[in-house]
Amino acid sequence: MVLVSALGALTRTEGRSPVTEAAELPPAPEQAREVFGDRFADAVRYAELLAEAGVQRGLIGPREVPRLWERHLLNCAVLSEVVPEGVTVCDVGSGAGLPGIPLALVREDLKITLLEPLLRRTNFLSEVVELLGLDHVTVVRGRAEEVMGKIQPVHVVTARAVAPLDRLATWGIPLLRPYGEMLALKGDAAEEELKSASAALSKLGAVETSILHVGEGVVDPMSTVVRVEVGESPGGVRFAAKRAKAARTGRARRRR
Repeated sequence: MVLVSALGALTRTEGRSPVTEAAELPPAPEQAREVFGDRFADAVRYAELLAEAGVQRGLIGPREVPRLWERHLLNCAVLSEVVPEGVTVCDVGSGAGLPGIPLALVREDLKITLLEPLLRRTNFLSEVVELLGLDHVTVVRGRAEEVMGKIQPVHVVTARAVAPLDRLATWGIPLLRPYGEMLALKGDAAEEELKSASAALSKLGAVETSILHVGEGVVDPMSTVVRVEVGESPGGVRFAAKRAKAARTGRARRRR
């Protein structure tokens, strides 16, 4: 077992009681070296940050530390298998950076926005991005429904453990470009969630849905991903009108 050491600014507790003992983080499994490649050392550092500062700040539970690699970092990193090359990504409700940061470590060809409403989480995310030198990652504080028109629509929206699929879709799908897709990491109830959300997804402009399993040979069980592909009007008619209004407002501001 590896004892996590103090890591600069990220050990601040922001008003929380300090952790009296360092959390124990298991050594990185061999699969992590294969998945993260040249960024393996950065992945190890991120795991250490989660195990210490993440726990101190209440971003991750201490019981999650022994399973950080398999349940969190690798589980999220394998999402890269289904993300197209060179696209823009918005990680909705990024929290401690899952899945956005593992995805960024694996895929430097992506332009990733970590969207998170809580200040203590965005502070953590900004510090991690700077420490790991993730120049292709931007941290934005706000709720998905608040940033429409303020951030450019993206090709892909990602999310993990944010909300039930029908509610998540109302936040994530309107952030997509036409013909984009939402990729939601889900658990064993993915099929049931997708079935329950089918009517809501249709109203939001979804044209195709599927359940994918990724990470064969890396994580066991494999990670389950619900893919929701949209058509010409992500979010449906209501959000198309809202986007058009936001675009007009933006153009008016630029002319001033």
